[in-house]
Formats: sequence, C-alpha cells, structure tokens
Amino acid sequence: MKKNGILFTGKKTIIFTILTAFLLSGCGEVPTQEWTSLIYPDKTNNKRNKKNGIYPTLEECKKASILELANLGFKDRGDYQCGLNCNYHEGMKVDICEKMSK
Repeated sequence: MKKNGILFTGKKTIIFTILTAFLLSGCGEVPTQEWTSLIYPDKTNNKRNKKNGIYPTLEECKKASILELANLGFKDRGDYQCGLNCNYHEGMKVDICEKMSK
C-alpha cells in the first residue's frame, strides 16, 4: 500500500470483481411482461379467437379486450382472456402463454 500512486490495490480489485459479477449476473433486472388479448366471439367455443393486441400490463389488456368485445357486438355472448408472454407454437398452430388471466 503506497501513499503516492495506487492505494489499496487489493481492496479495489475485490470491489471491482464483486461489482462486475453483480452486473453480469442480471440481478435487479425486471422481467418484461407482455399481455396478449384474445377475444372469443362465442364464449362456449374457445377454439375460435381473435388476437386483439399486446399490452404492457394486465389491466390494459383487460380494458382493451372489454372494449373490443363491445365494438364487435359480442359483449353479451363473447368472452376474452389475457395471456402472459405468449409465443406462437408452429407445430401446434396455437399461442402458448406462461399464464392466462381474466
């Protein structure tokens, strides 16, 4: 440990290493959420649906879904669901979501 020049080289190295490991580990990252609105014109048939858009929050997805049902005239006979982080599965020809909510 010198007074003129580099001070506490060992401590600086340890702190730098810890900070680097923390940053590279992804700690503190907020997972992105994408909510997909799915509209069902007939609430008894969940095979037929219309993708209404992708929204950043569940609340926005719900509002947009309800509004679209009303615009299409399906308010009383239709239904909706919001899917979290959905991805289209080519083999199954369907959207697969982490979670479904209403």
